Amino acid sequence: MNRWDERYAGEAFLFGTAPNAFLAAQRHRLPPAGTALAVADGEGRNGVWLAEQGLDVLAVDASATGLAKSRRLADSRGVTLHHEQADLAQWDFGTERFDVIAAIFVQFADPVLRQRMFEGICSALRPGGVLLLEGYRPEQLGYGTGGPSDLANLYTETLLRDAFATLQIEHLASYDIEIHEGSGHEGMSALIDLVARKPQRCIGP
Repeated sequence: MNRWDERYAGEAFLFGTAPNAFLAAQRHRLPPAGTALAVADGEGRNGVWLAEQGLDVLAVDASATGLAKSRRLADSRGVTLHHEQADLAQWDFGTERFDVIAAIFVQFADPVLRQRMFEGICSALRPGGVLLLEGYRPEQLGYGTGGPSDLANLYTETLLRDAFATLQIEHLASYDIEIHEGSGHEGMSALIDLVARKPQRCIGP
């Protein structure tokens, strides 16, 4: 059993069952239909919400326990998701597969894995597709209310601008706020939000 299986064990949802607040606030940016990828979706709170918005969702996670809880959550909400258990260090993101990609607190990734994931996200977005990403900033280490303990895994605005330089950044904000997302994310937190869109192809004469 990996550490995420251990963390997701039990009936309670580690990060709750409500969608991430930032993600839910971006509802107006979602297409009325299309495909979505929920990266490292764990117990399913974000993937299920995306499915409730009418999207065809693929939820990918390394934890079989998390994915099983995601299926139960989806059943209870009357929606269907596609689930895939995979190690994101090896998983093929593909090319131009998704209209929406949600990457919420995927900060288990060290810089090497993070680069691979971010490159995969850029490749997997369709032209016009949108990336919705939230994470912790280095200041989160002072709060200790969730997230990684390794500074290298945290995000700055410069890091995200550089990593997604091929996308059009529509929103990038750093701020501190109190959040309540299950027992896993609880209390004052140093957050960073990114909304970025893949440019449409140029149409020639």
